[in-house]
Amino acid sequence: MPTLVRDWMTSPVIVIDPDTSVSHAMTLMRRRGIHSLVVDLAGEQGGYGILTTTDVSNKIVLTERNPAETRVREIMTAPVVTGKAEWTLKQASATMQEHKFHHLPIADDNGILVGIISDSDIFAAVEEIGWRR
Repeated sequence: MPTLVRDWMTSPVIVIDPDTSVSHAMTLMRRRGIHSLVVDLAGEQGGYGILTTTDVSNKIVLTERNPAETRVREIMTAPVVTGKAEWTLKQASATMQEHKFHHLPIADDNGILVGIISDSDIFAAVEEIGWRR
């Protein structure tokens, strides 16, 4: 029974620049049918940030900001915690719950992104394979 993150994560990860406009990021998410984009922060504070549809709802819509005039860096969450492809779904789920987020970028031992898993992916895994202790 495949219960590892590697079996359910999405790969490759869509990565954007922090100076991308939020409107461009939104278009990319809609066209790709995804709910998050990883933001490459190399050369700045290092690591990665993340932009999600929740960020857009809470930080653009609710505050009535213009997404064409707002840069991703202004509303993203950073830095983000990353998980490992070798983790179990339970480990990924526990990490997501602990940090109160719905998307977990997955990195290798060198910090290079290899995928991303969401709570929807974990839901699909449990629905498809069931849950056994």
